[in-house]
Amino acid sequence: MKSFATLLLFMAVSASLSAQTTIANGGFETWGNASPGISSEPTGWFSNKSGTAIAMAGPQTCYQDNTIFRSGTSSVRVETKTVPIVGTVVNGNVTTGVINAPTITKTDGYIGTVNASTTTDVRRMAFTGRPDSLVGWYQYTQGGAAEQGKVRAILHTGDYFDPETPTTYHADPTSNKVANALFLTPAANAATWTRFSVPFTYAATSAPAYIMINITSSADQATTTAGSKLWIDDLQVIYKPNGVDELAKANELINIFAHYKTINVDLTGINANGVLLNVYDVTGRIVHTQAMQADRLNSFELPFAASGMYIYQLSGDGIARNGRLILQ
Repeated sequence: MKSFATLLLFMAVSASLSAQTTIANGGFETWGNASPGISSEPTGWFSNKSGTAIAMAGPQTCYQDNTIFRSGTSSVRVETKTVPIVGTVVNGNVTTGVINAPTITKTDGYIGTVNASTTTDVRRMAFTGRPDSLVGWYQYTQGGAAEQGKVRAILHTGDYFDPETPTTYHADPTSNKVANALFLTPAANAATWTRFSVPFTYAATSAPAYIMINITSSADQATTTAGSKLWIDDLQVIYKPNGVDELAKANELINIFAHYKTINVDLTGINANGVLLNVYDVTGRIVHTQAMQADRLNSFELPFAASGMYIYQLSGDGIARNGRLILQ
């Protein structure tokens, strides 16, 4: 029997949540920063094509994908590619910072809030909240058996550099770190949208001023394998306010009932995506799975179901509801 698994999706069901800082353009719907000869970059985000001179010389690795997306009309796709003729592999990337390539040696490269070639070029996404976790959806195609995609978010003050290890090209930034969240995809393909959620680990009690988010199709900075592709959509943060049980508050608003063989799930006032309802018979066998739409009454029929008792399980981020239904 399929186990009851809770798929945690973000919900803004209270004023305290809506007041928290969010990730700008985390759905990758708005695109700008266009450079001649390449597709544009997500607004507020940057790729190697707007990095330092050596980084810009590499192939385009960041794309707006209007075919593969989870919500809205687009997602971001990053690809690990080979530089023609030279043969060097360039990791696919998109970031809120600057792709810095001080030399042609890959391990000298880093992402920073400051452009190493033009120090007046500072790129920092403002962010003052202290969230509990980083959440998003991904698809992944491996270029090689060991390849993994990576999403990393660093809450910080001042400037920051990733990797942090001090080099000739940047100082140690760790004194500016407030928190870190890291997601590595499994070393496997993911052909459908798959949710990830990783916690922020806090290194300081202070509030951050900025968030640096770095997305790459190859987690190994020194990879020599091309072909990996990573799609990201609906990137966001989740807060758990002190003293507020958001799970209980959300569940209080939900009404689930049956009328003959029509099941009704009232999600009026619930702002959530990707909520699923599973219906089981008394033996634990799933007889129906239905995707729910937020902030409305969802109704659907099970005309071929035998009359009797059924068990339902509604799941989503901030939603965990089980109960019984009688179909007549």
